[in-house]
Amino acid sequence: MASEDGFDYDILVLGGGLVGNSLACALDGRGLRLGLVEASAPQAGAPGFDERKLALAAASLNALGALGVLPRLATPPAPIRRIHVSRAGDFGSVRLEASDFGRDAFGGVVLARELGQALEARVADVAGLQRHRPAKVVAVQPDGDGPRVRIEGGSGVRELRARLLVAADGTRSLARTAFGIGTDEHDYGQTLVVCSLATDRAPDGTAFERFSAQGPVALLPMAGGHYGAICGVARADADAVLALSDAAYADYFQQRFGWRAGRVRRVGARSAYPLVRVVAERLVAPRFVLMGNAAQSIHPIGAQGFNLGLRDALTLAEQLRGDDPGAPSLLAAYADARREDRERTLAFSDGLARATANETFPMHVLRSFGLLALGQLPGLAAPLAAGAMGFRGQVPALSRGRA
Repeated sequence: MASEDGFDYDILVLGGGLVGNSLACALDGRGLRLGLVEASAPQAGAPGFDERKLALAAASLNALGALGVLPRLATPPAPIRRIHVSRAGDFGSVRLEASDFGRDAFGGVVLARELGQALEARVADVAGLQRHRPAKVVAVQPDGDGPRVRIEGGSGVRELRARLLVAADGTRSLARTAFGIGTDEHDYGQTLVVCSLATDRAPDGTAFERFSAQGPVALLPMAGGHYGAICGVARADADAVLALSDAAYADYFQQRFGWRAGRVRRVGARSAYPLVRVVAERLVAPRFVLMGNAAQSIHPIGAQGFNLGLRDALTLAEQLRGDDPGAPSLLAAYADARREDRERTLAFSDGLARATANETFPMHVLRSFGLLALGQLPGLAAPLAAGAMGFRGQVPALSRGRA
């Protein structure tokens, strides 16, 4: 039931995945009336809480630590102490050591499922939060005085109104469509195959990224002596690759990746995700904000997706001042604060995906000399290292380790 001012909430968040829950944590203690709408049942977990391996940048680890999420992880993040980047058929490679930049690690690797569970546990303690779960959003009505959202759940159909509506409801955001915000889309024609695997060498903190015309291949060090393995395959070949036996997939991955991490001994269950870039044309509308995958779903090269969405959430929480969280000046300031980080991260992700897939001879030469230069000249590698750690543009205070 709406309060005397006609609003059910100061801020209503659509989507209780990793980014939506992170925002709820960042808003704890602000004295705000908060609502969170999530389609999944509590025992099921949100759709994003799966077996994907997430490389959390140092900036993200700082923030999640300050928010009280990291202590709730079942398994501590496995540190990324070095990064090795190469491309099949090109000469040269890039090796970045965190210690060369005064850091113990560039970041750490966690399971999306375990991060989701830790966020769920933290969200349960957020003051002033009301959760609608399971509930389906059936309609969103833009309103400059306060958007209205119709939801359907166990108690029937309800209409909710908020001073600020935040859409963290995924790549095919219903709310984004309702507000008439268009998207720029590009289908990379690839599917990402994800699994865990073990080699005959224990991980030493190195994250490997190997590019080819077929797509990227990566190994992320995980706790327990195994790797998180990522392999991009042509969409037309995805079903055949998923149908391979474990032994056959181990051989396939070995052929794609090489021997830098040793011989692949065993692989775990595989899952697949189509690679499609979907970028919203703008982040805000009257009393409305997009964040996370609703704002930008990007290629996983460089592991930027969740890290970028988390910085969306932290920036909004940091910008909130005064009595009206949906004030036009506040939303304009939010969009401005996100511009540089977002544009640079999108350009990096998409540009690297396209450049590394280009098989022309001039691009082969350019890539090779670029890898050589980055590998030999530390000054050139510094921006790459800063980006890997999540320090681009206006960095939220929590990401810098400041409360």
